[in-house]
Amino acid sequence: MIENSTLIHPSAIIDPSAVIADGVSVGPWTIIGPDVTIDKGTKIASHVVIKGACKIGKNNQIFQFCSIGEDCQDKKYAGEKTYLEIGDDNVFRESCTIHRGTVQDNSITKIGSRNLFMVNVHVAHDCIIGNDVIMANNSAAAGHVVIGDRAILGGFSAIHQFCHIGAFVMCGAGTVILKDIPAFVMSNGNPAKPHGINAEGLKRLGYSSEAVLNIKRAYKIVFRQQLTLEEAVDKLSLMVVQTPEIQVLIDSLNQSTRGIIR
Repeated sequence: MIENSTLIHPSAIIDPSAVIADGVSVGPWTIIGPDVTIDKGTKIASHVVIKGACKIGKNNQIFQFCSIGEDCQDKKYAGEKTYLEIGDDNVFRESCTIHRGTVQDNSITKIGSRNLFMVNVHVAHDCIIGNDVIMANNSAAAGHVVIGDRAILGGFSAIHQFCHIGAFVMCGAGTVILKDIPAFVMSNGNPAKPHGINAEGLKRLGYSSEAVLNIKRAYKIVFRQQLTLEEAVDKLSLMVVQTPEIQVLIDSLNQSTRGIIR
């Protein structure tokens, strides 16, 4: 079903079962398959392939040569029906590849809203991407990766499968991430090593000077005092009353499944 005011180039190939909402534009030589739903205002450039089952929200921009909702590269995948869900106001620059989930996990890859995926970014099966994330050119997330809100991945960053990247994390170009990165932490290197907190980013987001200072103190508890994660969390819990923002760090530590970078 295609709304009347939708702008479809004559050379585009769209399956009759696809649901294309009002105000969507589709460029030349783009292919949209069955089980695809695209909401209002989304703009799709030329030479894009979108496969189902795939649900795309409002006002997304998908640039040329992107592959959205393709079968995953997991060798266990045997053609089961799996899903991709994309929120609103995301930008997918040229040649991004976003794969659906697998039945070995929850069968779905989920992407939030207002994210920027730069040229040649890869998001593999079963990934969960939050809101306001930036993945710079050629960065890649392997299967089952979780990336928290407002994380920034530098160009050519590579994230090992099942890793968790906390909210407000910043990774330098070429970072190889083999373990979880707690919230607020800046990292770089191969393998990734912690290098303090994303203080400047937090200030730009309106965090008070006191909150930033206490998050720095929390970072030292986790990374400088030779404590186990359980011991560090116990000490951080005492700081939450004064600085509620530290709960974000505690949550990311509690959710770690691969151990954290040190």
